[in-house]
Amino acid sequence: MVLALAVLLGGVVVPSASLVQALTYPGEASTTVRLVEWAREHGGGGIVDLVENWWYARPPVVASLAPADLPAPPTAVATGSPPVLAPLVPALPGEGQWVAGASSSLGEPAIYTTFERPDARHRGVVVGVALLESRAIVTHLIAGTRQPLPQTRADDARVPDALQSSLVATFNSGFKMQDAHGGFYADGHVAVPLRDGAASLVVRRDGSATVGQWGQDAVAGPDVVAVRQNLDLVVDNGRPAPGLDGNTSQSWGTAKNQLQYTWRSGIGIDASGNLVYVAGDGMNLVTLAAALLQAGAVRGMQLDIHSEMVDFFSYRHGAGSDAPVATKLLPTMPGRSDRYLVPDQRDFVAVTLR
Repeated sequence: MVLALAVLLGGVVVPSASLVQALTYPGEASTTVRLVEWAREHGGGGIVDLVENWWYARPPVVASLAPADLPAPPTAVATGSPPVLAPLVPALPGEGQWVAGASSSLGEPAIYTTFERPDARHRGVVVGVALLESRAIVTHLIAGTRQPLPQTRADDARVPDALQSSLVATFNSGFKMQDAHGGFYADGHVAVPLRDGAASLVVRRDGSATVGQWGQDAVAGPDVVAVRQNLDLVVDNGRPAPGLDGNTSQSWGTAKNQLQYTWRSGIGIDASGNLVYVAGDGMNLVTLAAALLQAGAVRGMQLDIHSEMVDFFSYRHGAGSDAPVATKLLPTMPGRSDRYLVPDQRDFVAVTLR
């Protein structure tokens, strides 16, 4: 509630019909998120940015990590699992070791998860990693009740019932469209115009997906069924994008946003064409790029940031039941485990078995 209180004390929030609408609008979102986003939309963005830059300026200090804060290590090495990610020394139990998730009809895992520590200076920063096998999955971009536009019916802003029996994972999308410096295309409709040069998650007609620079790594055509853009690439050609620490052109958000030590998430593509998702607390933008690279991404983009915006769930299905049972990528992720199974205000990505 820190940001919400700061906005209130700053005199931004005044009684109005628009505030009441923001607090009651359909779709999952906490009161804090509703207040802060309303403030941004009504002239308070500068105050919110100042408070966030101050609040998240302190580097993370973690004396020790509790076992309950880490994903459980694998009980066995799955056949065909990716190479172990290089851990810090001394390694934590399970660090960099992949755990196989839901499998295709051929018995091949569609998802592997692990965790890494990409910041040797701040060794308590733990980042969850998910690798989604392109040959085994179908990717879906789903609009929320307010993002990309406030026109989606509440019941459409969740994982459809027809997909839940084959659900592999769901995860957050990018910034709100007004802050994303990019566009949104899905279901044959351009909700927000696409920007040449923007970092883009692109879904093809066969359900496969890629990440790249729009206009260079991917272009419009009959094979493209969905595009979600967010800022500029943070990883390209297997290297961090130049200027991440300075952000002088505000290619990665508002001024000093790149310096915040906060929850961040990103999506990338590896050399084999698999999707790689990373997320964790206490990261600045440079650390996020390092996390994507350590996880094997050759191109990557930042998705959403801050604690209530970052969520990744993998799913299993109990015997005789189509109902998906969610597991958080990191136990410390604050979101509700039924997020995206119920209507949400923000757009998101769902992944199902091919």
